[in-house]
Amino acid sequence: QVQLVESGGGLVQAGGSLRLSCAASGSIFRLDPMAWYRQAPGKQRELVALIQSGGTTTYADSVKGRFTISRDNAKNTVYLQMNALKPEDTAVYYCNANNPTPPFYVYWGQGTQVTVSS
Repeated sequence: QVQLVESGGGLVQAGGSLRLSCAASGSIFRLDPMAWYRQAPGKQRELVALIQSGGTTTYADSVKGRFTISRDNAKNTVYLQMNALKPEDTAVYYCNANNPTPPFYVYWGQGTQVTVSS
């Protein structure tokens, strides 16, 4: 079993920064890929950033140049450095991790609130 523990959410003013962390623990050590999603009220959950174990990254257009995803493969920990935050970034951010082997389990964190005030 795998548990994802998130931290780093909070309230920040526009233009500020936050760093989210998500650590995976349990009997499964290798998770690939890992990602961050977010969901605002009334909207669908959307991919913010994704990183593969080899380092390949994917970003939503809305966060390119402002957010950076990174990971520590040995610790199965993923980070999201968020800079130049905008009110539009306000959402619940969810950590996502995937088992690369069958049965391809997908894991989600409980979510952490990020609120950006103007």
